[in-house]
Amino acid sequence: MHFPANYEYPNAPYFAEYLQFDTEANLLQVLDQQTKQILAIYEPLTEHEANFAYAAGKWSFKQLLGHIVDSERIFAYRALAISRGEAQSLPGFDENEYMDQAGYENQSAEEVLVQYKTTRAATISLIQSFTLTQGNAMGLANGHKISTRALSWMIAGHEKHHYNVIQARYLPHFS
Repeated sequence: MHFPANYEYPNAPYFAEYLQFDTEANLLQVLDQQTKQILAIYEPLTEHEANFAYAAGKWSFKQLLGHIVDSERIFAYRALAISRGEAQSLPGFDENEYMDQAGYENQSAEEVLVQYKTTRAATISLIQSFTLTQGNAMGLANGHKISTRALSWMIAGHEKHHYNVIQARYLPHFS
């Protein structure tokens, strides 16, 4: 799936941050590489390490992965709905409220990792299924006009953002 054109997503900092990729990049290759990077970080973690948060009030490693999973599911649902011609505006979500209700802290690190792996596999399968027309489809999500393609790329952009957070704020505590 090629990179979205500027008219396919709002001109807002939130979208600009998540859509910083080489315009020649291949989304499926990006997602595959990201999956390998996340697994290389999370698979070796002990349960104790997975419960580590770099500061009071911040999410643990495990909760951060759960947030990535929740967000990917939401972005993928939005992409699916728009690709199918949904005319209703799709709602936004409050990531902190979702985390308060998710219960990731009560799941094992392995259980959260399984959710990541299965969600990513489902996302890749969904993206592979989109026709050019479905990828070009425009709809409304969180009050903004956006294409199926842009939402698909935002999955990668959101994970890229959090991978950078992991590198900067979590991993230095383990070196």
